[in-house]
Amino acid sequence: MSKARTIKVDMLARVEGEGAMYVRFSGGKVAEVKLKIFEPPRLFEAFLRGRHFREVPDIVARICGICPVAYQMSAVHAIEQILGVHVSPPVRALRRLLYCGEWIESHALHVYLLHAPDFLGYPDALTMARHHGPAVKAGLALKKTGNQLVTALGGREIHPVGVRVGGFYRMPPKKELAQLLPALREARELAVGMVELVRTLPFPAFERDYEFVALRHPAEYPMNEGRIVSSQGIDVAADEYNDQFMEKHMGHSNALHSQIRGRGSYLVGPMARFNLNFDRLPAHVQQLALESGVEPPCRNPFKSIIVRAIETLVAVEEAIQIVEQYEPPAEDPMRLGIQEPAPRAGVGHACTEAPRGILYHRYELDAHGLVVSARIVPPTAQNQKQMEEDLRGVAEQSAELNEERLRLLCEQSIRNYDPCISCATHFLKLELHRS
Repeated sequence: MSKARTIKVDMLARVEGEGAMYVRFSGGKVAEVKLKIFEPPRLFEAFLRGRHFREVPDIVARICGICPVAYQMSAVHAIEQILGVHVSPPVRALRRLLYCGEWIESHALHVYLLHAPDFLGYPDALTMARHHGPAVKAGLALKKTGNQLVTALGGREIHPVGVRVGGFYRMPPKKELAQLLPALREARELAVGMVELVRTLPFPAFERDYEFVALRHPAEYPMNEGRIVSSQGIDVAADEYNDQFMEKHMGHSNALHSQIRGRGSYLVGPMARFNLNFDRLPAHVQQLALESGVEPPCRNPFKSIIVRAIETLVAVEEAIQIVEQYEPPAEDPMRLGIQEPAPRAGVGHACTEAPRGILYHRYELDAHGLVVSARIVPPTAQNQKQMEEDLRGVAEQSAELNEERLRLLCEQSIRNYDPCISCATHFLKLELHRS
């Protein structure tokens, strides 16, 4: 191939937000790769300034309609660190149950409606449903169950409003939660079926030497607590995040590129969680993962669809366990958490595991409990640089493909990350130099 050729896709189908993919070949080699995110910055960090801490959870939930719980949890944990709040075991369990609901609905949406069509050769889930109707219905049923969990604890399935600093506005009675068990038990069978489906998909022979970054908890598969660790030795608390990671503005994208200081790109999300926390999975789930072709360290990003299915099963099983073991606190459930913590000045940090990877929040409050400054680093922004490097690798390995097949493979590579582009454009710092 002696001629220069360019593959450009202005809109990435089945990706939340607006972006473009640009790959340029010259002399048969990849000369340039850019993932252009032109979704405008949303400035959530700026308009959080001056708000009372009680408003923050509801505001940040609006950042994403798919994973609002992750934004609420990271914000609440950071603010509770400032205020010295320690929640009761029932509250902690219900927060994890709420997180399970988000993982279930988000992973089901991605696996069945956004990513499976790539592997099966369909342009979208509607077309796929003509030949795989039961699978699509199973995905929708799983998503519905996840939404029901979010509604039960958050008040509604999108942009929930039930979370508050110190607890929930309402703690559900045991009988009310128990009503979710039939749907959850059915969801467990659907999640097993999801694993069985995705492990048979055709996976491109492609591997990368990633530095995986995820939370790690002493006893649990990580969701809303843990230290930030990496496959190359990072092991820090959330308040040390900025010592290890930095963001850089790129001229071709409104989304900042995150990187490890002194090293470079890194990978967050299901693959990172799985590889760094395989020993935290139940023994039967570990065995199912091995039988499904994902043995740590798994470095093929296309197999992330299997890991998402595995995580869906984990979330469903934990949700069943939490509901079965749940005992409301001795206090009146309607009154628990209503007394607001006293404001104090300080800085708080937190990191939780959104479905797409670690989500970092930092807040500074004044003595009146008003936000002085805020910083939010979403997982898609953290993966941005790694996505571009994957695109380069895919293009280099598959340069002989025709334009259409290479374009589809590159789009599929991006969807490995399940990116939320709108979330990624959280902040823009432009440095302008004139000569």
